[in-house]
Amino acid sequence: MISTRVATSGSVVSKRASAQLLKSFSGLTSANTVGLRSSFVLVHQYQPIASGRRNFSNSSNVNIKEFFPKRDTEKVRRTEAAWPHPVYTPEQMNSVVVAHRETKTMSDKVALIAVKVLRYGLDLATGYKHDKAVALNKKDPAAATQKYAMNEQKYMIRNVFLESVAGVPGMVAGMIRHLHSMRRMKRDNGWIETLLEESFNERMHLLTFLKMSEPGPFMRLMVLGAQGVWFNALFFAYLVSPRTVHRFVGYLEEEAVITYTRQIADIDAGRLPKWENLEAPEIAIDYWKMPEGHRSMRDLLLYIRADESKHREVNHTLGNLKQKEDPNPYKSEYKDLTKPHPTKGLEHLRPVGWEREEII
Repeated sequence: MISTRVATSGSVVSKRASAQLLKSFSGLTSANTVGLRSSFVLVHQYQPIASGRRNFSNSSNVNIKEFFPKRDTEKVRRTEAAWPHPVYTPEQMNSVVVAHRETKTMSDKVALIAVKVLRYGLDLATGYKHDKAVALNKKDPAAATQKYAMNEQKYMIRNVFLESVAGVPGMVAGMIRHLHSMRRMKRDNGWIETLLEESFNERMHLLTFLKMSEPGPFMRLMVLGAQGVWFNALFFAYLVSPRTVHRFVGYLEEEAVITYTRQIADIDAGRLPKWENLEAPEIAIDYWKMPEGHRSMRDLLLYIRADESKHREVNHTLGNLKQKEDPNPYKSEYKDLTKPHPTKGLEHLRPVGWEREEII
């Protein structure tokens, strides 16, 4: 287990570099600026920090430490997760594919545009320029690798920031539906639990990555600001059009599947050597029930990608239903179990969601 080990290491930024990175986030730098990198996530190294350099941490300790250590009590031995995770098989996780649901309504188009705008901001903030890398690679592969190649540190920055906001939509939707159910004094038809469980799952992704990297003050500030804007925007959007928000999250999860698929591909191609022999932290092994021999960083990304693919399916499916009338198909018992139907696991995965006539 490497709950106290480092997943990636990066150079410590100087004052001058920090200023450049901050300008990059504001869009004031040229196209060659790589974006906010090591200012987002502080990763401790085993090697001493070179003199004359300092990072965004107030801590002088250069050894990795438990970011949120377990707290022993006199009587409690262990606290299990509120929502046990379903068991995924290697075959199921390897069957996950990149997919996109075509827009059919104006609501779908609004949701897709919103995701593209959000994706642009996230790419800018985390220095992720895959499209430019692909375009340049056709002309000059060496230059593309040198200028745009992603490494372990860049991916970890992206993952931490992505998961820090990914747990918000499910919580907002579940909260609104909970209050709506009490106010109308009617049942919610099983939607609340699935939405809260999705939010819980995304938080577990974040906690897992935080066992491998510790965010610096600037990263914390960015998460605080993003979460404040993100929560309130989703709150009002869900009040106006729950269907649009579910479609939005479905499209957002499509992007998450793409991101983790590229990370897995980069590990397989040998472009992320620090992750090749890295083991998943204990919190991940316990949560996903990872078997012996399948606890590497690559295996961890397979589990997380599978989760994101399930969120993609769930939200596209919920976006196809009547929001106030239909039962939650993921908590329903079906009359004919011989036919494929929505489940909590990966048994009958539908990348673009189930249509209403198929399940209701």
